[in-house]
Amino acid sequence: MEGCQAMEAANSSEGDVDFNPMKDYMVLSRAQQIAVAVLCTLLGLLSAVENAAVLCLILSSHRLRRKPSYLFIGSLAGADFLASVIFACNFVNFHVFHGVDSKAVFLLKIGSVTMTFTASVGSLLLTAVDRYLCLCYPPMYKALLTRGRALMALGIMWALSALVSYLPLMGWTCCPSPCSELFPLIPNDYLLGWLIFIATLFSGIIYTYGHVLWKAHQHAANLAEHHNRQVPGMSRMRLDVRLAKTLGLVLAVLFVCWFPALVLMGHSLVSTLSDQVKKVFAFCSMLCLLNSMVNPVIYALRSAEIRSSARHCLGTWKKYVQGLGSEGKEEGLRSSITETEADIRTTTGLDTRGPSC
Repeated sequence: MEGCQAMEAANSSEGDVDFNPMKDYMVLSRAQQIAVAVLCTLLGLLSAVENAAVLCLILSSHRLRRKPSYLFIGSLAGADFLASVIFACNFVNFHVFHGVDSKAVFLLKIGSVTMTFTASVGSLLLTAVDRYLCLCYPPMYKALLTRGRALMALGIMWALSALVSYLPLMGWTCCPSPCSELFPLIPNDYLLGWLIFIATLFSGIIYTYGHVLWKAHQHAANLAEHHNRQVPGMSRMRLDVRLAKTLGLVLAVLFVCWFPALVLMGHSLVSTLSDQVKKVFAFCSMLCLLNSMVNPVIYALRSAEIRSSARHCLGTWKKYVQGLGSEGKEEGLRSSITETEADIRTTTGLDTRGPSC
């Protein structure tokens, strides 16, 4: 209630520029602000570049973007890219520059951050379900999970993430409910509801991956038993085991990065937090940004198809750059060549570049 009254007072008092209704949430010292600015900038830039690269590789490959598995991974990369940009900018603006917006703008910003991270977890859940269907029902997999159904599932997931995240913007603020000690204008009952929603997503991931990893263990045992001879479906078993291990690693990183922040959020619902705990939460929040940065690295190292797409793109750009260099070297000889011949050579060079990445 005090947070809402303070914000209303700030919006109505134009003359007192030093009044900051959110000062109780801005607890970092000068040295900590510098650390936050440096870490957020570096992690945010790296994460944005890496996820943009993964998303570009998937969208530029006709083969990858038609597979439900990579549609889900592309959704995860897109959510992590947006989270990197939105979270890093808003986090630095709030904790370092002490930027204060109107109530609606602030709720829009915090809702956008919540949506991107929620969609990231939701995308991982859909990826886990995809692996479960692929490993447990291989003959029926293509019929069960078509590209159309995958896109529909992604649409529903993103819509649900947006709806849950923007509820405070739609009016569910801490008036008259008690305000959260970690998030300005966010009521404790909404924070509790969001934690339950995220816990449900995590439970679904754990349950699904329990079956996925158990099935992958069975496949690994079959591979060890028949390692000296070929049996039908052997290559598919190897691919399934490798992809299950990749996504299992992503899941482990997700829990390591999210667990501290989620625990502190839950703790804030039942106890009054000191400034020291709030400072710890600020740094724990950046672990979620670290998770967004680590995910594409795992894909690049362990996904053979994405590595193949990356090599193709790099080879295409290398040929294009070499073509530009060769064209520059021949610039001095253009006076002895007719305009028609020059146009033909330029057109031929452009036609051999292949699909753009």
